Amino acid sequence: MLTDKLKQLIRQSYKAIGENLSNFNPRKQQTFLIAEIAKTLAGEYNKDRKIITIEAGTGTGKSLAYSLGAIPLALARDKKVCISTATVALQEQLVDKDLPFLKKHAGLKFDFALVKGRQRYVCRQKLTQAVATDSPQAGFTFAEKPKASDIRTLNAMHKALIDGSWHGDIDSWKSPIPHHIWSQVKSDKHSCLKTLSEHHHCPFHKARETMEQAHVLVVNHSLLLADLELGGGRILSAPDETFYIIDEAHHLPKVTRDHSSASITLRGAIDWLTKLRETGDKMAKLIKSQRTISPALKLSDDCQDLLIEMQKVLTFVDNNASVYFLENKSLENKITKNKSNGNFKKNDEQVYRFDNGIIPKTLKNWAEDCNELSKKSLSHLNKLYSALIEAVKDGDCQMYLAEPVLSEAGFMLQRLENLQALWYMYAKTDSDKAAPMARWLQIQEPTKSSARQDYLLCASPIEVGFTLEDKLWSQCEGAVLCSATLLALNSFDHFRFQAGLKNNDGSQYQQVTSPFDYQNNAQLVVAKMANEPSAIEFTDELIEKLPKYIEQGSASLVLFSSYWQMEKVAQALKDNLKLDIAVQGELSRQHIIENHKKHCDNNKVSIIFGTQSFSEGLDLPGDYLNNLIITKLPFSVPTSPVEQAQAEYVTAKGGNPFMTLSVPDTSKKLVQACGRLLRNEMDEGVITLMDKRVVTKRYGKQLLDSLPPFDRVIER
Repeated sequence: MLTDKLKQLIRQSYKAIGENLSNFNPRKQQTFLIAEIAKTLAGEYNKDRKIITIEAGTGTGKSLAYSLGAIPLALARDKKVCISTATVALQEQLVDKDLPFLKKHAGLKFDFALVKGRQRYVCRQKLTQAVATDSPQAGFTFAEKPKASDIRTLNAMHKALIDGSWHGDIDSWKSPIPHHIWSQVKSDKHSCLKTLSEHHHCPFHKARETMEQAHVLVVNHSLLLADLELGGGRILSAPDETFYIIDEAHHLPKVTRDHSSASITLRGAIDWLTKLRETGDKMAKLIKSQRTISPALKLSDDCQDLLIEMQKVLTFVDNNASVYFLENKSLENKITKNKSNGNFKKNDEQVYRFDNGIIPKTLKNWAEDCNELSKKSLSHLNKLYSALIEAVKDGDCQMYLAEPVLSEAGFMLQRLENLQALWYMYAKTDSDKAAPMARWLQIQEPTKSSARQDYLLCASPIEVGFTLEDKLWSQCEGAVLCSATLLALNSFDHFRFQAGLKNNDGSQYQQVTSPFDYQNNAQLVVAKMANEPSAIEFTDELIEKLPKYIEQGSASLVLFSSYWQMEKVAQALKDNLKLDIAVQGELSRQHIIENHKKHCDNNKVSIIFGTQSFSEGLDLPGDYLNNLIITKLPFSVPTSPVEQAQAEYVTAKGGNPFMTLSVPDTSKKLVQACGRLLRNEMDEGVITLMDKRVVTKRYGKQLLDSLPPFDRVIER
């Protein structure tokens, strides 16, 4: 329960924030959110299920709301707050602006830290050895002699790290670090261990010390999932000691699914497996202990057996390639047909998805053998790895000799973990009561670096709700899930299902509307169109009618569903009407936005053409956007094997994948797209929707009604 003292502290903090913000007006939506979050996390609604899901419209001030609703309570109960976001922009806003301001003016004593994954930090020991010129280990990190430019970059990084002008994370370096350099000096979980004296002062471990002292942690969804996968509390604070704030929560299910998937290339895996036995032998020779003989021999034997089974799988796929892939040559006809209606999406890789996730019995048997052998190999390699670490700590092996072997073994461990995960998902028998795994093959065409055709084996869960419930919701002290787009068709049901929440499990749900005056500040126009987007004539109709709607504003954003259609329309308008259009892909997103703002500041007409990625996370307040045009409802055809498997599963259960998956998903995307127009309370403008299906199809009314209450005009 919230004590009177704590309630008073929250009120005082909110008042203090208001006094130090210019033009601050207390918003009832914001104060309501603060109260609901605090009461939920305090257990006033349900002492065992302290979870609240909130859709907070643009302008409600949700960052301040969840900070004031959670941090005072966490401090009072000696808990931590973990704020997880999907975008770097929001992380930077929280760490550089929101939390420092709160700490300075709210009267709350707390520390905060931005927490990044291990591989975002340089390994001090690896960097030192990479630049060494007078030691036996000099240059060991590189398979070939590094270029002069590489050496200059490494020396500059080392100097900055030593003199303290750089803290060792890749994001704060003054210029992009080439991947081939960073991959050699970045921290990794297998060799950069704090137990080794050489790594005591590595940037990663320093960052972790700062994290341990912080009351508020700012992370991304991927790092959160990585911690949960390890059982929770291994990277971040323990779930039962933490209040989680999941901002941009609509991204969480997809990130969870991606994090739970695995893939391998068959020939690529066989290549590095042939070298694994050599790695084991190197480690055994360095350790010089009788107890390493057994795991080294077992590793060699199991690795050889694993190679035999993997070769069987490769031969099987090779022999069936004509069945799995050549039938897809008909894609060329589909591509030609769809180019005309704007549905063309380039696909250079051929994919074969196993129907209902069911793989041939022969392949399943090999998968079971590969799973068991890779698990055994992983166990043997871990034993050798741990023994070498102990040998270094005990002084039985010199560090400069062990370091390159540990680095090599670390690489092998990561590869072997992924290999085992893939074969586990192929060997697993799916339950009749749950969604099956999505399993598929994909051709990897020869490249400059590899002249051989290879096959990518992939597996992914279709549904991840159980994972989130098992690893997060049931384990955490409390959680707040928030976003501007969690509702689909005015219901939490779709998100609830994706995130593993249930309507009657004690969790709370709130929809907080935006304070914006949508009725008076924005108009939604449904354009009169003769053709539906599927028609061949639709693109030509866009070319004909778009100029009329572009002219109604000085700062326009036109959103398309396909690159092909966007480029064709843009070129036609440039050629016919000499319009100056900034087209996504011609310049970087940042440059397009910067040029757009310059034009607007100079009272020049500015037009941006973009696709789906411009409908989310784009902030153009005030006069930077007053005319938003959506050419087509943002339906996405299930093109990925996972999406196709999901639709197949819904159909098998007697459902309609279009109404169950596509329409709710489109509803959220449409709300996100429309959300680009009004970013502040004083913003004004027009939204034009050029898709007649919103008035001709049964689902159209549902989509329109899910939007904010714009002044609506339907052209007849």
